[in-house]
Amino acid sequence: AGLRAGLGLHRLCASRLRPSARGGRVWSSGAGREYHYRMALLTQQISRCYCFLKKCNIVNSRELRRQLIKTWTLPLKQPALPLLWHYGHFHQPVLKNSRTLLFDNLIRFCSSNAALNSSPENNSLSVVIKETEPRSNSDSKSLDEEWEDPFSSSALQEISEDEAIQIEAAPPLPVESFTLQDYIDHSETLQKLVHLGVDLSKVEKRPKAAQLLLKLDFEKDITKILLFLKDVGVEDNQLGPFLTKNPYILREEVEDLETRVAYLTSKKFSKEAIARLVSAAPYLLLFSVERLDNRLGFFQKELHLSVRKTRKLITRLPRLLTGSLEPIKENLKVYALELGFTQNQIGQIVYKIPKTLGISKRKLTQTFDYVHNVMDIPHDMIVNFPQVFSSSLLRIKERHLFLKFLGRAQYDPVQPSYIALDKLVITPDEVFCTEIAKTSIEDFQKFLKTL
Repeated sequence: AGLRAGLGLHRLCASRLRPSARGGRVWSSGAGREYHYRMALLTQQISRCYCFLKKCNIVNSRELRRQLIKTWTLPLKQPALPLLWHYGHFHQPVLKNSRTLLFDNLIRFCSSNAALNSSPENNSLSVVIKETEPRSNSDSKSLDEEWEDPFSSSALQEISEDEAIQIEAAPPLPVESFTLQDYIDHSETLQKLVHLGVDLSKVEKRPKAAQLLLKLDFEKDITKILLFLKDVGVEDNQLGPFLTKNPYILREEVEDLETRVAYLTSKKFSKEAIARLVSAAPYLLLFSVERLDNRLGFFQKELHLSVRKTRKLITRLPRLLTGSLEPIKENLKVYALELGFTQNQIGQIVYKIPKTLGISKRKLTQTFDYVHNVMDIPHDMIVNFPQVFSSSLLRIKERHLFLKFLGRAQYDPVQPSYIALDKLVITPDEVFCTEIAKTSIEDFQKFLKTL
């Protein structure tokens, strides 16, 4: 019956085609509407018949089901029906009509096949027959109602305003955005990173970091990096801040990271020192072995330090390996050319206070000028206490002027009432007044008002 209906539709389509001027065939007038109506009707009948077979367990055999599907869909494979064949035999019906001749013929066809397969002579196909007698009208009506349930709703069906309000639709995922906030509800990776302590508001400000996180899978790409960092010595509560500062480590291979750690180990850095280097300088593991070796060689050569002192210098200030070398080179020139320190003295200053390599040129020259030219403190005393470069110049001026006012400004170690430079700089005001100036703090505060 399905084959006859399909072939009938095919003959209808072929009869409504007429030759065109270009040698092909086109639809005749008024054939389009009838063509679409027939396609929709045939699709409805095929779908309902297929649901009937599955629902009633009339056919459980894969082979028989394949034959029926082939019978139903053979007309759809004709060239005149490309649109219907695209949807296949699972296409949802768009019309609701009572059973037609096609449906009645199909029921009789299935019943005859079921009776045939239930005989002892033919048991190659498994058939389950719940009842072979014709159904009553009441049974047919109830079955018709059950068939109507799957097709009671349609995408083209109109709904009321109340029903439309009750529909909850998730907002679409934006194609482009300026913040990761729009994606966090849809990304399990971003949610886990937030729980880990990563500040996404800072990460998204770094170039291409947000795109990197959206492409990663937490279990596949991120977990292995976190395990590596823990093995190196990064604390659990530092993993989030570490990835906030350096999210680019997530695109590195674990083998490359292990190679760089192995290089530091070969340079006699202890496990605790490596943990400090990685935690304090997150970008350190992005540097290749050649780049790390060049940095260590630079500081050892320029500061005239031994291997042990170079290693200790880097451990105390790890960002020397990852920071820019231009300000460091500039400060080394200032120490040598403008301040007059020797290479050996420069090495001693940097080794004692590594932060002096990052002090601005202006602060270095102003502090040295006041301490050396106004207070008459020589180079060697400054080398013994280089903290003076990182101290407040205003505090140095206030205390020196107060001691000069009291007549106690004596910085020569061979003279009586000698005042060491470190005591002048680092002691609190109370200790400075009582032990060094030999006066009260009230007098010191009154003096400061006169400046």
